[in-house]
Amino acid sequence: MFKRRVSTEFVVPTPPAVRPDLSLVRGLSQQASTLGREAAEVRGLLDDTAKIASSQATAVQALAQQLQQVVTSQAGIGVETANGLQAVADVGAAIDVVGKEVAVIVDTLRQVSNAAAEITKIALQTRLVAFNASVEAKRAGEAGRGFGVVADAVKDLASQVEASSKQIASTLGQLDTRIGALAREIQYRGETAAGGAAASGAAAVGEGAVHRAIAVVQQGVQRICQSAASSRQVCDGLDNQMSAIESEMRRTQQSLDGALSRTETFLKISEQLIEATAESGVETEDTPYIHGAQHAAAQISKMLDDALRMGSISLADLFDSAYQPVPGSLPVQHTTRFCALADRLFPQVQDKLLALSDKVVFCIAADRHGFIACHNPKYNQPQRAGDTVWNTAHCRHRRIFNDRTGLASGRNQRPFLLQTYRRDMGGGQFIVMKEVSAPITAGGRHWGGLRLAFKF
Repeated sequence: MFKRRVSTEFVVPTPPAVRPDLSLVRGLSQQASTLGREAAEVRGLLDDTAKIASSQATAVQALAQQLQQVVTSQAGIGVETANGLQAVADVGAAIDVVGKEVAVIVDTLRQVSNAAAEITKIALQTRLVAFNASVEAKRAGEAGRGFGVVADAVKDLASQVEASSKQIASTLGQLDTRIGALAREIQYRGETAAGGAAASGAAAVGEGAVHRAIAVVQQGVQRICQSAASSRQVCDGLDNQMSAIESEMRRTQQSLDGALSRTETFLKISEQLIEATAESGVETEDTPYIHGAQHAAAQISKMLDDALRMGSISLADLFDSAYQPVPGSLPVQHTTRFCALADRLFPQVQDKLLALSDKVVFCIAADRHGFIACHNPKYNQPQRAGDTVWNTAHCRHRRIFNDRTGLASGRNQRPFLLQTYRRDMGGGQFIVMKEVSAPITAGGRHWGGLRLAFKF
């Protein structure tokens, strides 16, 4: 008889498989999506503000430099006006010397005039003496004839001397009048202005016209000097204020940069939550776009492999990163050796995916440096010369978008990457959107990424 053997081992029951709560996951996905949208909006606004602050800081710095140049120029004006005041003083002193010399000349001329008057008197007396001698000679008769001739000659000579001395006296009188007037114009006989307003008035009366003119010039130069000094003080104050403003601007820029980096953290967390819910296998609102991007990336990868196999392009040309600027383009466009192939192949995949949903904004292939060889028809327009705003909005092909989103999409090698960001549509228009990217390979190497952007 066999006895039943009873096992004493403890058997742990297998727990039932835990199935995720679909509503919870979808709710989490929606909340993460909302968080990402708000974080992207805040980050975009902070980025715009940081750019404005940077531009303002640059403008303030340039203004401070110009203000410093003004201060330097005003210092030069102060030096020149001081030199001008000294020059005016030197002119006044020189004119004073000239005035004194003119006064001496006037005195000399008066002495000459007096001498001429004495000569006139002497000539008159001589003429009288000669006249008397002539009368006496006539009385003497024949014996006094010779003496009478000499007396007549002396009388004529005295008359000539008298006439000449009178002419000299007349000329000296006119010269004395003119030089006297000149002396009065240039000679300073008034009191100095240091005696106050009354003394200044007396000085104005006593000064000649030349000194009055010099005084006006001197006062004008003094006012210029005072104005320059006042302006220099104001500019010095402005310079100090500008330095303080510049420091505040730098601190503001640093604060904005810090806030921007923190929003980047929030944005990454939201993107990771969205990716985690998508990877859980639960169908979310992002799932169709993820599958669409992965499928399109696979199609372009196959096209590139086929092109390499058929010899349509070499591996070196396909991975060409020597971007050549297009002359005259603004914003700047570039060309590479794979642009022609991209124009022929990529639209077949890119443009079809636009019909996936009315939320799709664009679908493009970017290389690992963010270069977009060709875009969707709406954004693939030829540039208009001189119309940068229109070009920015409608000519987005042949451009390098090496911003955070562009580089992350082009360099991602995971099955997919989901990002949230605010896109500049040109013309001052911005839109917050999501973007899913999937890697594109060619010849066994990572070439870039398929970027599919869609609205919330």
